[in-house]
This record gives sequence, C-alpha cells and structure tokens, in this order.
Amino acid sequence: MLQPTPLRKQRDYRLLLSARAVSETGTEVSRLAVPLTAATLLDASPAQMGVLTAAASIPYLLIGLQAGALADRTRRHRPTMVACEAVSAAAVLTIPLAWLTGLLTVTWLITVTFLVGTCSVVFRAFNFPHLVSVVHENQRTQALAGFQSAYSVAVVGGPGLAGALVHLITAPFAMLVDAVSFLASAFLIRSIRAPETRTPTEPRGMWTEIREGLATVTRHPVLRALCGAGVTINFFGSAYTALFVVYAITVLGLPAGMIGALTAFFGVGGLLGAAVTARLAKRIGENRMLVYAALLFPLDFVTAALASGPVWTKFALMSASALITGMAIVAFAVCFGAVVLREAPAHLHGRVNATTTFALQGIVALGGLTGGLLGELLGLRPVLWVCAAGVLLTIPMLWRSPLSPVSEWRARAAARAERKRPLPRLGTEFRLYGGGSAWYDDELSRRGRRLVRDDSALTRCGSSPSTAPSDHPQNPDRFLTHMQSISSLRM
Repeated sequence: MLQPTPLRKQRDYRLLLSARAVSETGTEVSRLAVPLTAATLLDASPAQMGVLTAAASIPYLLIGLQAGALADRTRRHRPTMVACEAVSAAAVLTIPLAWLTGLLTVTWLITVTFLVGTCSVVFRAFNFPHLVSVVHENQRTQALAGFQSAYSVAVVGGPGLAGALVHLITAPFAMLVDAVSFLASAFLIRSIRAPETRTPTEPRGMWTEIREGLATVTRHPVLRALCGAGVTINFFGSAYTALFVVYAITVLGLPAGMIGALTAFFGVGGLLGAAVTARLAKRIGENRMLVYAALLFPLDFVTAALASGPVWTKFALMSASALITGMAIVAFAVCFGAVVLREAPAHLHGRVNATTTFALQGIVALGGLTGGLLGELLGLRPVLWVCAAGVLLTIPMLWRSPLSPVSEWRARAAARAERKRPLPRLGTEFRLYGGGSAWYDDELSRRGRRLVRDDSALTRCGSSPSTAPSDHPQNPDRFLTHMQSISSLRM
C-alpha cells in the first residue's frame, strides 16, 4: 500500500496550516486589545465587560447547530471560509477608524465582536469537513495536532505581541494586525488547489438532523459526562475571563505588558501539554487523563484570588499557575476530542461535534454575562472564589461517569471474576434463540472455533428450529455470534 506524502511536504496542508496560524495570532492580539480598549479608553463597567465577552459566544447559541447542518449539505466549503475571513477583516478594521473619528463606543466594540464571532462559527463549521478534501484519511489526526500546535504558538506569541503593540501604538490601532491576519488567511485558503469532491448530505429536515445529534449526546453516558464537564468549565472560565483584565489592572495593579505575558505563559503550558499528552494517554489512557486534568482547573482561580504583595511576586505566582493550567486545559481538550471520536457513532460525528461545540461555546456567553453581573454585586475578588468553587463541580461529574478510574477498576474486577468462573459441565444444553438447542463442547471452546448451527445437530438435541418469521423476527445468527463471544469468556 502506497503511503501518502508527509504533511510537511504537502502544499495545500501547509497553506491551510499557515492560514490558521496567522489568523489565530491576529485573534490573540484582539483578544487582549479589545478589552483593554474598553476598560482603559472607554471606561467600560464590569457589566459592559461581561456583555463584551459574551458577544463573541452568543452566535454559537444562535446559529451553531444550523451551521453544522449546512456544512454537511454543502459540496464546496472553501468559498464560504474565504468570505468569513474577509468579512471579519472588514469588521475589525472599523475599530481604529472609529477611534480616529471619535465614534468608537463600547456598543461599537460589542457589535464588531458579535459579527466576528458569527463569522467564526460559520468558518469552524465549514473548516472541519473541508479538512477531508485536503488531508489523507491516515493523516487527519496528525493534521489536527498541527492545528493545535499552531494555536498554542499563537497563544504564546500573540499576547506578547499585543502587549507590545498596545504600548507602542495604543490598543485600537493594535487591532490593525488582526484585520491584516484575516486578509492573509483568506488569501492563503483561496490558494489551496485540492479539489472538493465531497458528496453533500441529503437534506432530511434540519431540525430532524439536529435532534439526532442532541439525542446522541444526552443519552450516551460518556458523551453526556464530557459535555457536562466542558459546559461547567467554560461557564465559570468565561465569568473569570470577563473580569480578569479589570481585576488585574484595578486590584492587582499589573501593567498591560504583564497581563499579556500571563497569557503567553498559559500558551507555553499549552505547548507543553500538547507535547506530553499523547505519550501520557498511551500510558494511562485518555479517561484517566481527563479526570486528572480536571483536578488542576481551580488552581488559576485560587492563585488570582489569593495574589497579594509586590507586583513581581503576584506576577510570578500567577505565571506558574497559568503554565500549569495551560497544560491541564490542552490535555483535557485533546483527550476530550479523542474520546468523542471513540464513543460517538461514525455517521454522527459531525452532528455530535456541532452539538458539543454549541453547548461548550454557547455557555460562554451566559458565563460572561453572569461574571459581569456578579462583579457589580459582589465585587471582583469574591467572584473569583465563586468560579473556583464552581469549577470543582467537574470532578464529581467525571468521577461518577464511566470515565472515572473507579469505573475502570470495577470493570477489571468484573472481568477477573468472569475469568475465574468454572466452565459448564460437558453435556450442558444451551437453548438457541430462533428455536432448537446445542450441547456444550469443551474441546470446541478451548480451540476457539465458531459455534455452527446445523439442522441435523439441532435434531439430535431433540428439537427442531422454528422458521416462522413472526415468531422470531431477528436473525438467529446474531445470537449465535454472541454465544461464541460468551463462550470465549469462559462462562
């Protein structure tokens, strides 16, 4: 079998990876520059900061599920992706222009953030199936890991670049970098030559397809636990993020450069997490990685709430916690995706992904609004303690699910107990589903031969099979295969 060309030598993959790296770097610049503009130049209140944070995630609630269904129905995804990047560039470009003309307000920032968030929802929904036309099936996991690495590099370099740009040219003009990055991404994606030959899904009614994805996530115990844990993390993490810049400036007295450096430390932790997660998962499994990573989530909240003393002392403690939390978050995210792919039915991967994305990203809007309102009512530092306590809820969610080590230990104990059960006595009669019976043969079981049903053997057992389809509508061969699997477990 011919092996596909290595990814590093594939022109189209390099273009797609470069587009994501450039766009994510620009996004990281705006992620710091937009709230700094609102907090320092426009004197935004905590409630306004909460709305600003929520504006980027509300589109996931409004069109997240529909975007996934539309992506499955579309043959060519690239033109839509290019259009999303171009619209985002135009929207971000209005911020420095509005600042020059004296028209910039918090409402303007919220509107632009909402528009860019809408484009991001559509882009991500179309980007996932588009990857199939660019990357060989055997290389998709490696390609996705490359995208994660590009994102981690952007998280490392973007905030530092943003801090420097804010210091040199002020926050509104720093967002010119984001506009240029969107345009560069659109140009790179448009240059991809891989033909899009995917057969679109036959429409069966959008809400029917959406309900199938929702039902799969809510009824599957592993997917339900993962989604619940992810929603909890994102809700309280968004509440924390909505107040962090204001808290760091007004309470901790950290300069903008240090705030950007903290985000960079988080990115470095993400790079380290991406580097070690695959090896650790092979050793202890994705399930345990998820549970152990969740134990570290409250660290960043608690460290920020307890921070006091000289500026450099606070910065050092928060840098260490950001590093560790970045490793935990990336490890959780990587194993989250691996478990979803493992547990979800193959024909529902797209809709399950859309459902989990809808829940995880949509809750960010509610978390941001809640964080802003609590900041107004309780003050900034008490909200951090509330967030730390809330994130702890993910631990019982995972420990009470089939993902927990306890469930794994119970399964192993049950398997050992089954292996210790004695074999049935020779001559034991098994009743066959579909009619008839068969005798237990120790020699056949030891050699692992498939149990074969024939009418002569069944006649010798003293019964003949029933062939009435109304009596036994299922295929008896399915039960016979199940009998062989039971036999192999020495029951």
